[in-house]
Amino acid sequence: MSDFRLKVFYSVAKNLSFTKASQELFVSQPAITKHIRELESLYQTRLFNRLGNRISLTESGQVLLEHCERLLDDYRKLEYDMHLLHNEYTGQLRLGASTTIAQYVLPPVLAQYKQKYPKISISLIETNSRNIERALQEHDIELGMVEGVFRLPNLKYEPFLCDELVPVVHVDCPIGKSGEITLDEFKEVPLVLRERGSGTLDAIEMVLAEQHLKLSSLQVQMYLGSTESIKSYLECSPSMGIVSIAAIGRELKNGSFRIVDIAGLQFKRHFCFVSTQGREDEAILHFMRFVQEKFRHGNRGGIWL
Repeated sequence: MSDFRLKVFYSVAKNLSFTKASQELFVSQPAITKHIRELESLYQTRLFNRLGNRISLTESGQVLLEHCERLLDDYRKLEYDMHLLHNEYTGQLRLGASTTIAQYVLPPVLAQYKQKYPKISISLIETNSRNIERALQEHDIELGMVEGVFRLPNLKYEPFLCDELVPVVHVDCPIGKSGEITLDEFKEVPLVLRERGSGTLDAIEMVLAEQHLKLSSLQVQMYLGSTESIKSYLECSPSMGIVSIAAIGRELKNGSFRIVDIAGLQFKRHFCFVSTQGREDEAILHFMRFVQEKFRHGNRGGIWL
């Protein structure tokens, strides 16, 4: 129902590329150009500065983008609410999830949600927690799921699942053969951790701070961009990682990895929904309720069952 030209403009403006907008909307590039020219003719102003192969928004383009975001949001809400009058769930969900949640926690929930509500279109961005918060602020997504450190006052955080981060090593690693090490021993253990900006590293730093420890006082060998990278590294190195228990269930079950307790340290955190204050619509609230219900009945100890 919405003016397709607005969708075209929004895609070009967010990607700053006619080519990427063409690919995203499955429309030819000449058609993209035609729609932009029609808008520029309608409002009698240039919407983009063109410098060779690069484009940027003009002041007029920035004004249109701000209105466009609100209009497209309203159209999505309208579509959802009108179909809901007939008990039909349809529309779009633009989600973002931090890496651990997207890889190990969310897939079975999304599969069940899609099976129950097949007419809901779902897109998911997977990146670290700080990028998810940025995507919310830039209106690229409507709902984020992050590894719960509450950072930004203009965003709303709501816990939906308790998680535990566990120190793990490969089964053949000599570290902690008894199953436990002291805090002093931990300070000398070679570590491989998630990258800056990840919710996992933020949670680890918060727990360490309670013991008056900093990362700089530990033997961190490397920061890696995913839990899978950490697990692969540990298979080839006598080092320790600290990862979500949800990410290591298979390895613990088959005996290829083991948990090493650290006396006096326990890494607990929450997975949280994060949204823009005052912008939640019924489609997002419906999805949040579905997720909460699934974990209330199908989850123990941070591991999906």
